[in-house]
Amino acid sequence: MFFRIDSAWRLAFCGLLALAACPAVAQDGIPAPVAELLRGKVCLGCHQVDTPRVGPPFRAVAQRYGGQPEALDYLVQSIRNGGRYRWGKLSMAAQPQVSPDEARQIAQWILTLAPAPAATGAAPAKP
Repeated sequence: MFFRIDSAWRLAFCGLLALAACPAVAQDGIPAPVAELLRGKVCLGCHQVDTPRVGPPFRAVAQRYGGQPEALDYLVQSIRNGGRYRWGKLSMAAQPQVSPDEARQIAQWILTLAPAPAATGAAPAKP
């Protein structure tokens, strides 16, 4: 038998998962305002910085989208509206409880995790 879980129960459950992940937030060096958003908006119920959970690690998201011209706006929309089949069979549910400004702040931080672009045409470093 299947039971439909309403969004209030889902948020409560994900909130418990996020609370369990709180020690990882302090260890990962996430800026305090962003860490508060990640906990408060239950992002940590599905995502971690470097470790896959239900969703991809934030660093993997940064590696995939960092350096793309429209990456920030794309991530903001993905956070708020969700997405399907971008990271396998699981879909990200829409997060309407995250305001556009909060989504932008989270997305900006995620993009800081992208590796620095390699310099093109630069002379190799001498040992």
